[in-house]
Amino acid sequence: MKNLAIITGEDNKILRTKSVEVKRFDTSLKKLVKAMKSTMAEANGLGLAAPQVGENIRLCIITLNYNTTSEMVIPIVNPEIINKSEDIDLDEEGCLSLPGVYAKVWRNKAVTLRFDDLEGNTHVLELEGLNSREVQHEIDHLDGVLFIDRVED
Repeated sequence: MKNLAIITGEDNKILRTKSVEVKRFDTSLKKLVKAMKSTMAEANGLGLAAPQVGENIRLCIITLNYNTTSEMVIPIVNPEIINKSEDIDLDEEGCLSLPGVYAKVWRNKAVTLRFDDLEGNTHVLELEGLNSREVQHEIDHLDGVLFIDRVED
């Protein structure tokens, strides 16, 4: 499978545009996810949002339970954070669309995520730690927000 080009640059219009809801759960969506997984693996990323490969739709993939025996990459369609912990955590982030840029960002330690799978079925996940941070980072991409926008001076 041919990898997709990752869009870079903090002023890129595609990365700064709010993505639209996915309404068609078809073969083209599954093919895009497969190509995104390959692209993310090649780039050594933990997550990738559709806008980062030129598609302004509400789709991302994230690696859950990174570096454990239960590690898995899942597609998340039309994600919505429906609850956030009051506890926040400061940790370093990077981004495939901003190569070589790293900064500490505050994120909620835990979130409740509602999303659709590739068949259009709705799921709810409770995420914490790195899993929570990853999903918040990727949903920001779907809203045209980059992690550098959340860095405090």
